[in-house]
Amino acid sequence: MDSIKSPPWRKITQPRLLIGLVGFMSIITMISCATVQRTIVIPPHIEGATFVGSKTCEQCHQNITKDFHTADHSRLMAKGPNAQEMGCESCHGAGSVHNESGGARNTIINPRRDPETCFTCHMDMKARFDTPHHHPVENGKVSCADCHNPHKGRAVKGGGTSMTAEQDTCMQCHMAQRGPFVFEHEAIREGCTTCHNPHGTVNEKMLVQRNNNLCLKCHFQAQSASGKIIIGSQDHTSRVMQGACWSAGCHEAVHGSHVSSSLRF
Repeated sequence: MDSIKSPPWRKITQPRLLIGLVGFMSIITMISCATVQRTIVIPPHIEGATFVGSKTCEQCHQNITKDFHTADHSRLMAKGPNAQEMGCESCHGAGSVHNESGGARNTIINPRRDPETCFTCHMDMKARFDTPHHHPVENGKVSCADCHNPHKGRAVKGGGTSMTAEQDTCMQCHMAQRGPFVFEHEAIREGCTTCHNPHGTVNEKMLVQRNNNLCLKCHFQAQSASGKIIIGSQDHTSRVMQGACWSAGCHEAVHGSHVSSSLRF
């Protein structure tokens, strides 16, 4: 009778197996370390300038720095040696030239005129402003600081803690949508970002969704008849085929109406 041969893996001795496992784990570790991506924030560069620290900035800009401890951005402050290039200069660039010149123009970075400074940290917003429909921030017609306050309180102007604050921020410019309206659209109570993404989307008017799908997020009822779309107790099966709710001639006054509870002009 032929003897039964042991499988090849049985010939591996315990020390060799241990060495193999250690080698395998080392390879996995090296691959993991090689694929880790770290984001390093580099302050804006100003030719010939060196960092002087936020205390120097306070000498002239006390009206701004006095409330900075309340700002969302103040949480980014580092301590000890790590704070050498942080603080005011992490957004405005090294301040020695600006300080020595007595605050001369073009010796410091003003993020209001250069959104790239904001994009250094908010890289996802950079992508948003590359979408087809967005606020003209990169064209210089709108500034990040028109909607955000980097120096005091919540980063969104008005506090950003309530829908009213959110609306107030948007309606600094979009005054026609403020109202009050005789028949208001309840979505306004939820805030503008219920329907719009202010940083940009692929949809017209910066809508978070295109066509009727946007409205159907809220205006949808349990179906009582197969094959029918019932909205507001009315059959909309054929109506939704005519275009978006606001473009088909049915509900054009999407922000509110003075003449119709169905939001018509």
